Amino acid sequence: MKAHLMYRDRDFGQELESLVMRPWVTEVRSELLSNEKALTQDLELKTLFGAMAGGDECLFAVARQAILSALQDDLETILYRQAVLKDCLRNESVVRNLYDIAVEATVGERRRWLGIASRFPRGILWDSLRLLQVLMGELATLKHVADQQADKFESEGFTVFFRMLKTELADDYFAAVKAQLQQLEFRGGVLMSAELGEGNQGINYVLRKSLRPKPNWIQRFFSWNSSDYTFHLDPRDEGGFQALSELEERGINQVANAAAQSADHVSSFFARLRTELAFYVGCLNLHRQLGRKGVPVCFPVPASPGARKLSCVGLRDASLVLSMESSVVGNDLNADGKNLVIITGANQGGKSTFLRGIGLAQLMMQCGMFVAAKSFSTDICRSIFTHYKREEDASMKSGKFDEELDRMNSIVDALTPNSLLLFNESFAATNEREGSEIAAQIIRALLETRVKIFFVTHLYEFAHGLWENNMSNAIFLRAERQDDGQRTFKLLTGEPLETSFGPDLYKEIFETGSKHKVLTS
Repeated sequence: MKAHLMYRDRDFGQELESLVMRPWVTEVRSELLSNEKALTQDLELKTLFGAMAGGDECLFAVARQAILSALQDDLETILYRQAVLKDCLRNESVVRNLYDIAVEATVGERRRWLGIASRFPRGILWDSLRLLQVLMGELATLKHVADQQADKFESEGFTVFFRMLKTELADDYFAAVKAQLQQLEFRGGVLMSAELGEGNQGINYVLRKSLRPKPNWIQRFFSWNSSDYTFHLDPRDEGGFQALSELEERGINQVANAAAQSADHVSSFFARLRTELAFYVGCLNLHRQLGRKGVPVCFPVPASPGARKLSCVGLRDASLVLSMESSVVGNDLNADGKNLVIITGANQGGKSTFLRGIGLAQLMMQCGMFVAAKSFSTDICRSIFTHYKREEDASMKSGKFDEELDRMNSIVDALTPNSLLLFNESFAATNEREGSEIAAQIIRALLETRVKIFFVTHLYEFAHGLWENNMSNAIFLRAERQDDGQRTFKLLTGEPLETSFGPDLYKEIFETGSKHKVLTS
């Protein structure tokens, strides 16, 4: 059985199964983007993961895996997940109930692994039977939900999932499994055959199914004679009991292994189901938090890689929204046909926030999520990179500018066509002229390789030089500043200005109520 709620034809998050099934495992091997640390830091992804997790470590791990694993560049898969998530939003209580069932099933598996005390066939068989009995109950509950709620879901993912449950978990299936589990308890003893090999050693042990109906207690009571050849062990014959036990272990060994494999198969199904539902439950948690803050959300419209689409209305930085009590201003942009966006303007005017919002929306769209905007549409990117300014190297092994160039070199080595690259105050660690020349050369080279670029900068020579070139594939945004110095946090199209209005900040700090504090400190 397969859930297939994340992909149409394959599983998701196999490397997370150890975390779901074995809570004491602290290290999980997973294939994440090579630059996942930079993305997590620059886009403040931990805030997003925390909102999706709601304090649940499993939800946190799944959110991180879904967003930071290899970018989903298949348009059909993105739309497939969007349809499943829309179903989840329409049937939130049902989806959370399904997730709770999967959690309860995996909790039973944890108890099994914590309680195993034997590596012998009898112990393995007993533990497997106990686990299968628990899991059959959870499967029956899952089947009941499918019977009652399937008609409320419209997506291909849930439709196929519920159909699979109805087909494979028919009533006769549960009856057959129940009978098999009762038979494997061997309450009437173990019937098996063997042959004598060389040196009269037992070989070819085969477990047999008894054809004789089990007698009732009256028949057993009045049965004085037996037609079978029997022998009895003395209660004090420890060696005899050990030899008999070894014979029984050989007889049930294959059955024990088969029962263990069956239990592992059903356990794996619940683990995968829990992992895949965890992504959608995380999305439900995030949707609820954004809704409480009155933030609009929408399902983005993805375009094929290289289509050069990018338009948004009311786009917000989801991480900032989640970390602030006050409202966050949304921004609009129409950059269809463009692959270079230069952002300049007043300090603390919302430039970096908008840049982070673009990066978050791109990541969220490509894993099938909604985004924090009224509308959002963009083409699929093969990879996403960030080149943000960093603090001074505490080890003093290199200067800030050397470190910037080294990081840029690593990014270029990993870049592919149709990637997205976000620059934030890059190459400002040197003088204006040198930084502008280096930035311009890098931008020209990147555009030739069909990389989409967003560049927040205070390098006037760099920004204005590009403006004067009248580039048809570029758009220039400027953080709005009112005449009195107030920031609206809106980005408007406009020519780069020579000043970033640093005196506004100086005036705010030194010529307001904080002035007295500064003078008397």
